Amino acid sequence: MTLSDIAAGLEVTASQHDRGVAVADDTETPLADRLREHAEDLPCTPEATATLVDAYTAGRSVGDAAADAGVAPMTAAKALHRCGVAGVCPLAPTRRGVVRDWLDGRIARSEAAALVGGDDADFALATYVETHDPLPAVADVVDAKLAGSSPLGSGLGADDPLDDALGSPGDLR
Repeated sequence: MTLSDIAAGLEVTASQHDRGVAVADDTETPLADRLREHAEDLPCTPEATATLVDAYTAGRSVGDAAADAGVAPMTAAKALHRCGVAGVCPLAPTRRGVVRDWLDGRIARSEAAALVGGDDADFALATYVETHDPLPAVADVVDAKLAGSSPLGSGLGADDPLDDALGSPGDLR
């Protein structure tokens, strides 16, 4: 069977609409300035939040990012969660379900804490994650900032583990 046999009898029943050019928000406005209008919903200042996002998305731990921003690690994790950054909850989905059961009143807190394991800080952060959704407007701002940021592997400093692995686009020819 050839392509012409497969395409026989096909017809276009809808027209294509020009949707324009896809645009990514790659403005030069600093992230802290973009976060100012959402400052009251963030657990720390917009400047500290911007520092957290930059450090954490560059591969630093929550604790190291918190030290850079001058906030407590718990506050850093809360801010990153509100910014829509994934991976800051210390509990697996099943254990988060136990926290939800406690929040819904199906089990006692002591039983939930025992089932979850870990320490009180993990339980407290999981409770915060379950009771505070990421802020969609802030997540969009952070996503736009990350989409317009430097390419993977650049800006990690002298000890850049990807320095030898990634070349410039000109090397692809």
